[in-house]
Amino acid sequence: MEIKYFRLIKTIVEEGNMANSAEKLFLTQSALSHQLKDLEERLGFKVFLRTRNRWELTEEGAELYKVGNEILNSIAKGFHNIEQIRTGSSGTIKVSTECYSFYQGLSAFIQKMGLLYPEIQIDLNLEATHQPISKILSNEIDIAITTSKPNNTTLSSLAVYEDEIFALMHNENPLNKKECLELDDFAKLHLIIHSFPLETVSVYERFLKPNKITPLKISAVPLTEVALEMVSANMGILCLPKWALKSFKLSKDLVFKPISPHGIKRTHYLVFRTSDKSKKYMHDFIANYRDSFNGGYST
Repeated sequence: MEIKYFRLIKTIVEEGNMANSAEKLFLTQSALSHQLKDLEERLGFKVFLRTRNRWELTEEGAELYKVGNEILNSIAKGFHNIEQIRTGSSGTIKVSTECYSFYQGLSAFIQKMGLLYPEIQIDLNLEATHQPISKILSNEIDIAITTSKPNNTTLSSLAVYEDEIFALMHNENPLNKKECLELDDFAKLHLIIHSFPLETVSVYERFLKPNKITPLKISAVPLTEVALEMVSANMGILCLPKWALKSFKLSKDLVFKPISPHGIKRTHYLVFRTSDKSKKYMHDFIANYRDSFNGGYST
């Protein structure tokens, strides 16, 4: 059955008479009557009964009207979804980071986005990677949260906030007597990190490696709770921003120390494909992320 017949039935029901229905369908009354008669002959039953003032649906016609409405509504919804895809209002965004601690705060942000933009699906790739840029280029993810700008003309980046890396240690650690930790201090200490490779460890990549310094001992401890227990037992130090520990109850025996007189400061970037920049759902994500994290993470 052709779609035009469902529209014909719907219009007659809504208008209640042939004159108004014909006008709305851009037909003459005789053309409309002919189409209705043709439909009823094909179906083998009457769709309408004419009363004094209106055209009323028969029992069979009422069921056909119900089916037709469902079909027309489904078509309208489909075209609406297609239009949203074309204009970029809806879509799925896959997000990853170069460090597990960067996921902190994302859950609340995603919940907020779900309320404001239910048409946007955000999927977290819960796998910190030291190669987030390559994953964007291979279309495995759409947005990466990094601490370096990409050197690729097909990618764009937006600086969203800054933070500083501190050394966390027990107050009985001899290094606590110093105003800040220097390069030589790291050659004699036990450095506790979340995971290898060392390229994902900011204090190593930004401070130690360029100066060819390797800590006396390095231990990878993926669980922050265990790493904090080790620091509380004065077994080593952690190097991370203060905000990364705001959800943990820290011992009063632990202290933060700056690293070098100038500190280790990082800029965090959202990195994405330049070709996606014009998509509305990407713009909505980026704008809201920037607004939510513009001040960084509170310490």
